[in-house]
Amino acid sequence: MKQHRKWPAMALAGALALSLLAGCTGTQAGGQTSSDALVIAEQGIFSAGGTVIQSDGIFDVSNYYTSREGSTSHVDHANVLYQIPEEATGLPMVFLHGYGQSRMGWMTTPDGREGWSDMFLRDGHSVWLVDQPRRGEAGQTSVAGTMTTTPSDQTWYTQFRIGTHLDGEFTYNEGSQFPQGEGVLDQFFRQMTPDTGMDNAGGDQNIDNEVVARAVAAAIDEIYERTGQNAILVTHSQGGIPGWEIPRYTDHVAAIVAIEPGMAPEVDSEAYNELLEQDIPVTFYYGDYIGEEFTDVPAASMWSMMAASADTFTEAYTAAGGSSTVVHLPDEGITGNDHFMFQDLNNDVIADHIENWIQENVEQ
Repeated sequence: MKQHRKWPAMALAGALALSLLAGCTGTQAGGQTSSDALVIAEQGIFSAGGTVIQSDGIFDVSNYYTSREGSTSHVDHANVLYQIPEEATGLPMVFLHGYGQSRMGWMTTPDGREGWSDMFLRDGHSVWLVDQPRRGEAGQTSVAGTMTTTPSDQTWYTQFRIGTHLDGEFTYNEGSQFPQGEGVLDQFFRQMTPDTGMDNAGGDQNIDNEVVARAVAAAIDEIYERTGQNAILVTHSQGGIPGWEIPRYTDHVAAIVAIEPGMAPEVDSEAYNELLEQDIPVTFYYGDYIGEEFTDVPAASMWSMMAASADTFTEAYTAAGGSSTVVHLPDEGITGNDHFMFQDLNNDVIADHIENWIQENVEQ
């Protein structure tokens, strides 16, 4: 039997940093103290899905450095970083990031606290952190995108309902759970990354959802081959849109946890019908500052429209015999959360809420 070295999981600034702990009490960045070492039985990285493109002609070995005739490129795949805890008692969890992001957002917080990947590892789940095609470590693309150097931090900060930018300063919504400080914001903005196949300069989010869905489905099939278990898919924002399509390409999705997805699938669409056919339980999570009553939150009404699509989906899905819930965190007594609830100061409270939903609604 193959023996694996046992390491604790520590996510630092998007890189996987490994250090052997002796089970002693330590203090993490941001002042978080942990008395229990998180022991990892196995970890690794692999790519899944994608395609191979080839140029015309015959490769010229004599001019190997400049010749591009008859050449191939491996493109449009997903890249997966995985960790399996020593005591894996729950289903695998696959995390799919949103627009302008990579898997880094699940691994840590801008102020250096534990991210959701470590929290769910502690709950006994293996975690499989995806960089979707044309993003992060899966940047090889079959279509040429355009980059831009036009600044946009203030736009996204406002869109994400953290606060806004007034009189030359970033503000925070009243009661915000987002960690504060210049250093924190610096780390937050530096986790953003472009899509290599998108017209970033034009501002159009022309992301190929089918390419993303097929690649992540291939990753989920690979996870099933390795573990013999179906996987819980956790999506965020833009990642939620191809997330609904993924069950069209795999039979191994156990449930979907959609964190403020771009939209819910339309009733009677192919994605909706496939979810219903496979009897996949679904839950939506929305934070605070959503609704027309938040007149000082510019993006509140837009997110209200997004959340309304979840209500429409859930009403139809449950009437048709499916299982779907919409969680508005303020209704649960959990307030102050923005679009990045998994990086907020109370991210552990929300992770516990999700874990409880899994235990009550997902067949193990």
